[in-house]
Amino acid sequence: MRFILSLFITGIIIAAATYIVPGAHVASFWWAIVTGLVIGFVNAIVGGILRLFTFPLNWLTFGLVSFIITVLMIMLSDTLMGTKFEIDGFWTATLFAIVVALLEMIFANLFDKKD
Repeated sequence: MRFILSLFITGIIIAAATYIVPGAHVASFWWAIVTGLVIGFVNAIVGGILRLFTFPLNWLTFGLVSFIITVLMIMLSDTLMGTKFEIDGFWTATLFAIVVALLEMIFANLFDKKD
């Protein structure tokens, strides 16, 4: 149940981010959920490998390289998804990544369970 709720929230975040960021488009809410899955999968596999190889540079730049890798993974997801998810360029992907991160922080604080 928690996974389904997480997918639904991811879909909301992706859909909201495409609404906020000019130049980012998703076909529908269901494609927003699929886009969240694709971004997560690509970021975990390809992004993880890239972060492993760029660890020293990432350490020297205080995580900036990791953010750039995330932006590149969003652009790769755009390529993989075809016309269902479109990002107009690097700067649009950068703004999209920032908006998604901010929305994820807001949702995490809203649904944080305090024991």
